[in-house]
Parts: sequence; structure tokens; C-alpha cells
Amino acid sequence: MLGQLEQLIVEWGLTSSEARIVAQLMASIGVLLLGLLSFPIIKKVLLNLVETVATRTANDWDDKLIQHRVFFWIANLAPATVVYLLLPLALEGEESAVNILLEITEIYMIVVGLFAIDALLNATQDIYDKSPISRELPIKSFVQFAKIILYLVTLVIIFATLIDRSPFYLLSGMGVIASVLMLVFKDPILGLVAGIQLSSNRMVARGDWVEMPQYGADGDVLEVGLTTVKIQNWDKTITTIPTSSLISESFKNWRGMSEAQGRRIKRSVYIDINTISRCTPEMLERFSEIRFIQDYIEKKRLDLAQWNEKYGDGTSCPVNARNLTNVGTFRAYIEAYLKSHPQINQDMTLLVRQLDPLEKGLPIQIYCFSKEKEWGHYEKLQSDIFDHILATAPDFNLRIFQNPTGADFQAFKK
Repeated sequence: MLGQLEQLIVEWGLTSSEARIVAQLMASIGVLLLGLLSFPIIKKVLLNLVETVATRTANDWDDKLIQHRVFFWIANLAPATVVYLLLPLALEGEESAVNILLEITEIYMIVVGLFAIDALLNATQDIYDKSPISRELPIKSFVQFAKIILYLVTLVIIFATLIDRSPFYLLSGMGVIASVLMLVFKDPILGLVAGIQLSSNRMVARGDWVEMPQYGADGDVLEVGLTTVKIQNWDKTITTIPTSSLISESFKNWRGMSEAQGRRIKRSVYIDINTISRCTPEMLERFSEIRFIQDYIEKKRLDLAQWNEKYGDGTSCPVNARNLTNVGTFRAYIEAYLKSHPQINQDMTLLVRQLDPLEKGLPIQIYCFSKEKEWGHYEKLQSDIFDHILATAPDFNLRIFQNPTGADFQAFKK
């Protein structure tokens, strides 16, 4: 075909050598124009076909492929393919020029292929992030690691193309370069290894509540990256933590609480020891009217009467007999109250226990699990419970300990 074009140009009055140059130039321009025209044609046909199919399906993955322009980059290979196949025909006999232009075309195809694979990886990550398993096993670190390998391999292939050597020839001399890279990029490499460990061992996942005071981080994990982990704190600020720190340092992950059937309540009230006393008959009569401990009072009365009749010495000394105390009855009331509370998980540990006396008084610790796990609802429930406990203590002739205030000193002076 090039020869026929040369003959046609010779007929226009040019010499044979001039006709050859003009024919090659015209053929080259024709190949470039054909390559440029192939892009909008392929783009229009391919993308319109894909978008039409995507709109008719209920799947989300094809929409992600379009969103990340995977098919756009594939369409960009069309011009290079046309040039790569037809350019040797247009420049027949010009081996050196053909080789240079083909190398440029190959590099273009490699770069476009790189962008297409990169877009495919991004789309794959987005598709995976929509699945339920993504919260347990995020793949962002693996995708970023794959991109690093992809870019390194691409650079090696491009360099091998430029020097006309096999890529394996270059890879054989990468040992020294790798040693230098490990020294220079020590921190990114540590982050890379840590990111893979975090993801593979499921130590941290997107959506986890993580607490790391040394970095001022306390909130939800937004992203687990290759070198950094982003945490949105409760005040909506963002803390970025090096991924390697989550391997080398300690942190608290509240995922276990979120996955459990309840959130723990563990708090104490301090009873003024001076208000602790044995229960008098009048007090027991009053306590027996409290709905939650009516059965408890009756049972204890019967048990104590039997014990005192059997083991008591019959004297009027109260030390020689068993008696109920107001603080013990108060503990029984709190336990009965919690067991009847609809928002306390009765299938998990529930304790109301007495701890070692302190300078603040006698600690009565409430240890139970709330069905409410969301922070706001949990705090409201916990506050309601302790509002009731604090307000009920005087009904048992008990006083909650509190350090003296100015009003207390003024009352003392009077």
C-alpha cells in the first residue's frame, strides 16, 4: 500500500526519494489520525454499552467500575493499539524510527494499563467495603501494598523497555537497591508491615471504637491505611496515628463491648460509716413496705429468729444475736432493684458488693451490664440508676459520704 502511494506521488512530479518521504509522512499522519479517531469511537461504543448494561442491573459492582473509570482507561488503549499495529507499515524500511516510536507507544500502553489496574483496585476496594465482612477484615492495606508492587513493577518494565533489556535482568540487581530503600524508607516499610498485621489479625477494623490516650485518640476508626490509621474523636476532630504504633504500643479496642450483649456499669457509692447501724423492729417494719425487698425481709426475719432461738444466749445484749443492718438491707434493695430493671441484662454478671473501707467511707460497688450500648443512652441509663440509689439511701437511715463544704462549716459554727 505504501508503494502504491509512492507511485501516485511520483506522478505528481516529485522524485522517487521525495515521494517516499512524503508517502511515509502521509501514512504516519493517517495512522495517528486513525488512532485518534479510534478513541472516541471505542469510548462511545464501549462506555455507552457498559453504562446501559449497568443501569439495567441491580448490582452495585458495575456502577463502581464506571465510577472509577476502569473502562475509560481501557478505551485509552485503542489509539496506542492502532499505532502499534499500523506504524511499522507506514514507516516501512525506517527501522530505527519505528523502534523509537514503538518504544514510546509501549510505554504509553504500560502507563495506561497501570492506571486501568489502579482504577480496578480502587473499584474492588469500594465494592468490598460495602460487604458486611469488610468491617472485620479491611483490605485497604492489602490494596495499597498491591499498588506499591504494581508501580514498582511498572517502573522496572518501563526502564527495561528504554534500555532494551529483559525486566528479569534488572530484577536480578535489585538486592543492593532494596537495601538502600529499606534504610531510607524504614518508617513506611514498618507501617506497611504493621498495616498488614493489623488487617490480617483483625486487631483494628473500620468502625471500631479505639482509645489511645498517648496520641489523644478516643473515637471511631475511619480508615485503616497502609501507613496511618484515622480516628474520629468524639469531639469530631480527626487524629492520625502511625500504623506501626498500634503494633508497638498498647491501645484499647472497645469492639468486644460492642459485640457483647451489654455494656458494663461499674461504679461505687460511698456510705458514711457513722450512719451504719443494726435494724430496729421499727426500721424492719418500715423496710417491709418496700416492694422490692418485702420477700427478703420476711425471709431474713424467719432465718434470724430460728438462728437466735437455737444459738442465742437469751440475753438482751444485741452482740450475742444475729441482726440485719441498714447497709446490708440497702445492698439487698439495690440488687433487687437492678434485677427488676428492664434495661439491665440479667444474663450477664450482676453484683452489688462491699469493698474495703476507705477514708471516704464504705464503698458499695454496683457491677452489672446495660442492654443499652450506645454512648448517650448508656450514660442516661447509668445516671438514672444512680440518681435513684443516691436518693434512696436516706430511706435506709444512711448518708452518702461527702467532704465538708462551706455550708457544713457554717452550720458547725452555729
